[in-house]
Amino acid sequence: MKFSHSNPSPRFTELIQLYKDLHQQGDQLNQIPAEEMFDGRSLIPHALSVSQAVEEFKLKSLLDYGCGKAKLYDIAELETPDGKTLRGLKEIWGVNEITLYDPGYEPYSQVPSGTFDGVICSDVLEHCPEEDIDWIIDELFAFADLYLFCTIACYPARKILPNGENAHITLKKPGWWIDKIQDAAVKRSVVN
Repeated sequence: MKFSHSNPSPRFTELIQLYKDLHQQGDQLNQIPAEEMFDGRSLIPHALSVSQAVEEFKLKSLLDYGCGKAKLYDIAELETPDGKTLRGLKEIWGVNEITLYDPGYEPYSQVPSGTFDGVICSDVLEHCPEEDIDWIIDELFAFADLYLFCTIACYPARKILPNGENAHITLKKPGWWIDKIQDAAVKRSVVN
């Protein structure tokens, strides 16, 4: 069976509900409060790479696909060489618009419309069921006009889901992910 955004696998639906519960209730087993669950800070090590892409490709709009609680967008600060303090990633990156999307977190669960100059997807794909990976990557490309930035962990997560599974449910070698992304890129270039 071919799955899609409008017809995800039953496993995808089950995991989204698990993530919604974790966002709302926290991780009781590991005593992690709800406000700290999937807060979006995994983007921190990649902020400079995104900043360089914004400058290089002259990106004005970004979509953070799988943003979690996206707390970094409000708390990040940077002092410029002239002493000015920039606050929040929108100002730091110098873009006009940042759209946040995460199907597991209610405030950002509305599927975005249109396209964006760039799409960021950090620490997301390995949390998705293997049977849904193709349509999710296709969707990432469909949202991106100029640039797509993905980071994917290829090792077990430290987090264990309430059902006992490792949070990184699709563990593959880097080459597998590269092939998936290249296949989607080729499909996208043929469509356009």
